[in-house]
Amino acid sequence: MPHLPLTRRSLFISSTALLAAPAILTGASFAQTAPENTVTAMPETKSFNIGKFKVATIRDGKVLAEKPHETFGTNQKPEDVAALLEANMLPTDKFVNSFAPTLVDTGSDVILFDTGFGEGGREKGNGQLVSGMQALGYEPGQVTLVVLTHMHGDHIGGLMEGGKPTFENARYVAGGVEYDFWKDPARVGSPAENGHKGALKNVVPLAEKMTFVKEGSDVAPGIVAHEAFGHSPGHLIFRLESEGKGLIFTGDTANHYVLSLQNPDWEVRFDTDKAAAAASRRKVFDMIAAEKLPFIGYHMPYPAAGFAEKSGNGYRYVPVTYQFEL
Repeated sequence: MPHLPLTRRSLFISSTALLAAPAILTGASFAQTAPENTVTAMPETKSFNIGKFKVATIRDGKVLAEKPHETFGTNQKPEDVAALLEANMLPTDKFVNSFAPTLVDTGSDVILFDTGFGEGGREKGNGQLVSGMQALGYEPGQVTLVVLTHMHGDHIGGLMEGGKPTFENARYVAGGVEYDFWKDPARVGSPAENGHKGALKNVVPLAEKMTFVKEGSDVAPGIVAHEAFGHSPGHLIFRLESEGKGLIFTGDTANHYVLSLQNPDWEVRFDTDKAAAAASRRKVFDMIAAEKLPFIGYHMPYPAAGFAEKSGNGYRYVPVTYQFEL
């Protein structure tokens, strides 16, 4: 089916933000359960160009969580976490987490990176990916490739709709290490059991159409996979290049623009291997800072796109403004 182009009119569509109440943090993944008392609204979208590629982040939803020190900097004193938040003019008792699947139209493929909560989160205000795509002029059937950074629930929940593939004409790309971990029956009875169930429901039925990749694998022309293990056992990032312009999809390598970037060695509750996750943060963001590359982080402040520069022991987050409008 031919895809519709992103028009100038559709480039900067936004809407009233989704309202959210406290989320539930469970298992190895963050905010896999949607918040209570949310109000559904047209999802926010943000579009820009990287070379000839058209890129759009879609806000699948957001959650409001409490006690940041119980999620970020878990190996630090709570008062030190609070002090860093206060120094950055942020509340010390609550934080907002967004979810930003990303659509890339290369001209020959319509590629979706991660899929949000899907139908399981829609009743409570999340699961807005498909609505966001439609606001941009795309239907699910136009997606030719779905790429997964990893298989936590808020990234794979949108793969299936009503027991059928949401993106009926797509093929799929995922990490082989990640797939093997979540599919393994050894997860039953472990803290990862719910993630195992989610993979069986949403990922395994699509395995016949799935290509499993590793470090350096070509995903599509101009898009390469790289390993950034730690947040999950086989977490991947992806580098996009077109006409001399680059962009990194960092997935969940860093999940808070202050607490995970200014102190990349601080442990994060939902990272599976905390030491490996910290090492991946440094490796990935050293590269981003050195090359002055823009990145899209799935949980960065919406529209989830920015830069990182070396600062002190870590990095300073610089949100994208008008760089891609010129």
